[in-house]
Amino acid sequence: MTKVRTQYNRRSFIKISAAAGGGMLIGFSWLTGCTSDPKIEKVEIPNEWYEINGYIKIGDTGLVTIYSPNPEIGQNVRTSMPMIVAEELDVDWKNVVVEQAPLNTGFYQNQFAGGSLSIRLSWNALRMAGATGRRMLLEAAAKEWEISISDLIVAQGVIKEKNGERTITYGEIASKAVDIEVPEEIELKEISEFNLIGTSKKNVDGYKIVTGKPLYGLDFKRDGMQLAVIQHPPAFGMKVKNFNEEEIKGMDGIKDAFIIDTTIEDPDWNDEKGFLQLIAIVGDSTWQLMKAKRAINANWETVSELENSEMHLKKLEDAFASGTVGANRKDGDPDAAFDKASKIIERTYSSPFLPHNTMEPMNFFANVTDNSAELIGPTQMPEPTEKSVSKLLNIPLENITVNMTRMGGGFGRRLYVHYALEAAAISKKIGAPVKLIYTREDDMSQGTYRPAYQSRYKAGLDENNNLVAFSVRGTGLPEGSVFPNRFPAGTIDNYLAESIGVETNVTTGAWRAPRSHFTAGAEQSFLDEVAEAAGKDPIDFRLELFDRAINNPVGEKHDYEAERYAGVLKLVKEKSNWGETKQGVYRGVAAYFCHSSYVAEVVDIVLLNGQPKIKKVWCAVDCGIVVNKDAAENMIQGGVIDGIGHAMYSQLTFNNGAVNEMNFDRYQLIRHSQAPEDIEVFFVKNDIAPTGLGEPGLPPAVGALANALYQATGQRLTRQPFANHIKEKVLLG
Repeated sequence: MTKVRTQYNRRSFIKISAAAGGGMLIGFSWLTGCTSDPKIEKVEIPNEWYEINGYIKIGDTGLVTIYSPNPEIGQNVRTSMPMIVAEELDVDWKNVVVEQAPLNTGFYQNQFAGGSLSIRLSWNALRMAGATGRRMLLEAAAKEWEISISDLIVAQGVIKEKNGERTITYGEIASKAVDIEVPEEIELKEISEFNLIGTSKKNVDGYKIVTGKPLYGLDFKRDGMQLAVIQHPPAFGMKVKNFNEEEIKGMDGIKDAFIIDTTIEDPDWNDEKGFLQLIAIVGDSTWQLMKAKRAINANWETVSELENSEMHLKKLEDAFASGTVGANRKDGDPDAAFDKASKIIERTYSSPFLPHNTMEPMNFFANVTDNSAELIGPTQMPEPTEKSVSKLLNIPLENITVNMTRMGGGFGRRLYVHYALEAAAISKKIGAPVKLIYTREDDMSQGTYRPAYQSRYKAGLDENNNLVAFSVRGTGLPEGSVFPNRFPAGTIDNYLAESIGVETNVTTGAWRAPRSHFTAGAEQSFLDEVAEAAGKDPIDFRLELFDRAINNPVGEKHDYEAERYAGVLKLVKEKSNWGETKQGVYRGVAAYFCHSSYVAEVVDIVLLNGQPKIKKVWCAVDCGIVVNKDAAENMIQGGVIDGIGHAMYSQLTFNNGAVNEMNFDRYQLIRHSQAPEDIEVFFVKNDIAPTGLGEPGLPPAVGALANALYQATGQRLTRQPFANHIKEKVLLG
């Protein structure tokens, strides 16, 4: 077994005293547990609960509550994280209840959802929590029986003597385990000993979700709570001056209307930087609030340039023409290599701004008093929310609480905390608890969009069709799109990567697989074109480059492990029977590394009545140890559909600073009939600690789709959304 220390700093497993009573499980029912199968015998609801550490609470009947510390945005960490604890604790999963842990910066670390980091950053802490609990329970039993801990074994929450008949359950010994000192060192299970990790467990909230039980921020209610809506300026570059305040206040069901200001000193990266002054309306019902919102007659003043989509395109083009940016990475002499090349391939790729379009629009509850603030709602970043509210209200941090609800989607949108601040500002103004609710139009026009990007790729082949030079220059509003040390860095003697940022007053933010979602599509489309020019199979061409990175890498470093990268390509080649031709089937491939994981995908397209239809997608994934196979497959499949849908159909355009696509009547999301008919996922088996999985499935889907469409239509698609640029408006589905 692997030995680890339990104490590194003040946050490390501070023991909590025993907690009596079941007060923390108000409203408890068996359907909150990890199984709702009526055939499975269940333990009784405990009379007493005992907290072993900040992750584990054991009842006197043997029922175990495991706290899931991170926000849940659909990636199923409320199931996967407790599975890790339960594995090391060695408890029967059917006797586990999962609860959302509160924000606790003194105990939990990395309490956020973003960057596909939840499992990756918490893997060791979660294992340690379970193993520490197991060790303390074993020590308590050993002390009770006056034998050595080495004479005991445990399985499924039952401790047994190795050479005797005595047994004792966790529930029977838990009260004495809380008095055991936290050991300085504990043993973790060997990977080969895992019984729970790597299996498929259904979402612990699944029953509640499908039966409409209250889980989400929009479901939250509090006696005496009022409702609120906001109206931000109609265009980026505008600010509210005044509005028909008295008229709005006089409407039926309206309690108040006013302008709020959420400007804070020293804003962080996830604070609002666009619309800081907003009109707020408070009332009794959403219907009355919507009527009042439509009746607003405001005076808006222009404070900066009102941009449009044509201007955005010109800004990107001008950035390329400026030639003022130095290289982010340069290996060899690319200019000289291009001069000597026998064949040059060049291509420019672009993508528009995109909103996040979570199923649940932004909302938050706030109850602000003179010197305290309570906030409850869907946020990916509870700790920064707490800090920003403290700054806005000038209330000490220790007097602010932020509790998390389940989120109806995030994709990076709920990394930004402005809607919680707006709720807090409204509550402070009215002196009462309030729930702020965004409309879909509010959400789509507020900002924090995926940036617009453009990249230019260039490759040079020698007379033997060897790749001898490669360059990429990427720009974006407001950030460039290039990852200079990712593939194909390290595989080509003469390599150049440049990234250029361009200013805009349109507010942007992280969007599922930031930058990677665009870069992967552009890079992998271009590599297919280069492979074709070299007369090589697309997969074989990539594998040749990886061989170079494995055996004789170029430059001081690259960000990826070439063996693992090549491994997923080989796996998807095998599983998809790449190389076999089927009449009327057109194939595309792509592979990408991001969030410390490797994914390769093959897309199969057929033509039905002259229109392409995606029949199947094969996915090969190396994400280290897979914790919950069901959840892992779901994330990859969802990422594939998300990537295909946005690349094919979605865009956000601007006219005089205002968004044109305010709702789904103009903004196209993928339909069920347009999704792949089948998505098959294969995981590389290894003992590497888990890496990211919520985002890596999306980026290669864009490139594989573009390459399959080329095979089907003969057209290289370089501008997203693809559907707008396919010859004769050929559309999927």
